[in-house]
Amino acid sequence: MGARTAEERRREIVRVARATGSVDVTALAADLGVAKETVRRDLRALEDHGLVRRTHGGACPVESAGFETTLAHRATSHVPEKRRIAAAAAELLGDAETVFVDEGFTPQLIAAALPTDRPLTVVTASLPVAGALAGSGNVSVLLLGGRVRPGTLATVDHWTTKMLAGFVVDLAYLGANGISREYGLTTPDPAVGEVKAQAVRAARRTVFVGVHTKFGAAGFCRFAEVGALDTIVTSTLLPAAEAHRYALLGPQVVRV
Repeated sequence: MGARTAEERRREIVRVARATGSVDVTALAADLGVAKETVRRDLRALEDHGLVRRTHGGACPVESAGFETTLAHRATSHVPEKRRIAAAAAELLGDAETVFVDEGFTPQLIAAALPTDRPLTVVTASLPVAGALAGSGNVSVLLLGGRVRPGTLATVDHWTTKMLAGFVVDLAYLGANGISREYGLTTPDPAVGEVKAQAVRAARRTVFVGVHTKFGAAGFCRFAEVGALDTIVTSTLLPAAEAHRYALLGPQVVRV
């Protein structure tokens, strides 16, 4: 690539991060024809503007009101980590008979890992989750009605929250676009946030599931505090010291 201004470089970095899910300092330096330290400065500036979050050796995009990854993209990102998290989360079912399963790829993996050898009622706003479980003989699926969001194939708006408000569930499996000790659990879309907040209110136990890149990130709409969670399930890629800081706010933190 030819020489670019700082603004052009940073626009390109954001574009690549959103298209691929993450960027690497070394690769960006080679592609942009600049020094690694220049890329690091660009990433710091972009992080200051809330567009990316720096990671070891690179950065990942921050989801916002104007940008959110699709379900298809999530199904290709951090998949081994998500599978470990989903399996560990499914083991927390215990004697729960009614379960809320959130939208998203990791909750979809949880749904696939739930036992089907005993009666279970699953409430969900996710069409993929409902479709995966609808054929299981012992599982009764209640799909929340509403407007279907094309990127995530999940229902939202007042139809969804009103129906969910009529339930009390034993356990809710929740995802989020970001979780931080300062801002709690967040998501870019207010309509999605309302559904998630209602799920927290409806549940006797609440389990958050998320890969390590979710931690420290904050989106546009806050729907729950960390202290409202009973359990956080993530991976060992989240440092033990950081996991302990979250545990001090109330939830048990499981790293797998």
